Amino acid sequence: MINEDYKAMLGGKSVIRELSEYATARGKEIGYENVFDYSLGNPSVPAPAAFTDAMVDLYEHGDPVAIHGYSPSLGIPEVKDAIAANLNERFGMDYTGNHIFPTTGAAGALAHAMRAVTKPGDEIITFAPYFPEYQPYVKGTGAKLTIVPADTENFQINFEAFEKALNPGVMAVLINTPNNPSGAVYSAETLERLAGVLRAKQTEYGHDIFLVSDEPYREIVFDGGTQAYPAKYYDNTLTCYSWSKSLSLPGERIGYVAVNPKATDAELLVPMMGQISRGTGHNCPPSSIQLGVSKVLDKTADLSVYETNMNLLYDALTGIGFDVVRPGGTFYIFPKALEDDATAFCLKAKEHDLILVPSDSFGVPGYFRMAYCIDTEKVKRSIPALEKFAKEEYGVN
Repeated sequence: MINEDYKAMLGGKSVIRELSEYATARGKEIGYENVFDYSLGNPSVPAPAAFTDAMVDLYEHGDPVAIHGYSPSLGIPEVKDAIAANLNERFGMDYTGNHIFPTTGAAGALAHAMRAVTKPGDEIITFAPYFPEYQPYVKGTGAKLTIVPADTENFQINFEAFEKALNPGVMAVLINTPNNPSGAVYSAETLERLAGVLRAKQTEYGHDIFLVSDEPYREIVFDGGTQAYPAKYYDNTLTCYSWSKSLSLPGERIGYVAVNPKATDAELLVPMMGQISRGTGHNCPPSSIQLGVSKVLDKTADLSVYETNMNLLYDALTGIGFDVVRPGGTFYIFPKALEDDATAFCLKAKEHDLILVPSDSFGVPGYFRMAYCIDTEKVKRSIPALEKFAKEEYGVN
């Protein structure tokens, strides 16, 4: 008999993927340049030349056996050492290579981190708005995911609701900053307060509570700012990262878990993740990609286009009359819809060839997400369509 749980999941296809597929099909009818597709968070800028050069050099001059051979189960030592050194230099940490576990993207990092610090039946807390795939990620561990309602004023943490949700069954808290879908960047003050609450609850409950920090948008921060590093504020932090966004390498599926050296049992967690891989069939990312990214840890793609696009959209949306919290980073903006039913709102937008994602799956009703990782020229052309949509459907002048 086939697995009924996975069979049931076939009926719960990702709304984002469905919209992206619709946009592709619609593009075949009218030309994709005429479909304003804000559905999918797929980087729109090329990887930096330095990465391509590093890969070409590896293939031309590297040892073919090393490039194409199996990676050690805990990752390639020199790659892990390079990642640790880069994090230490950037964030004042004390990682060694033994605290780094390479993974297939941030999703792989989250899968290992959550399994390392929870068991089936435990509780993980996260904060709305949140990435919808957290639901299947957590379900796959056997843990329960609890969603704390959003602070819609600025999309930082709703601490009043958070403290009400905490209980002795909580073994991990999952954060995502800069945040998908809101674009919010958690401030140092937010992270300090979060750390204080967690330290107090660890003492009260008599057990560790781990912070799992999902950070694939870490380098996409606007107005000359930076993302405060969560692990600096809280010892029991597992940092989950991917180069999908910073280097524009989503298809390469390369990331890592970094275990804070001050965490409880820090020396055991990476070897434990190796054992988790045995049970999930993960078995490390490709050797060549590990080696390639280790050569360009101080590089990013040209991320400036995202701030340009954000400013264009923020100005346009607020000018039309949308209620919008200005993003501090990522390539997402999360305005309030012009009616309470976000799905109905986005269906009406589709009639204007505007592909917007309703907010229900992000845990916040009445909003919509726009992934503006598209050409700036297309953002500019979409603004008249947004104005026409708001006027014809909602009478907004």
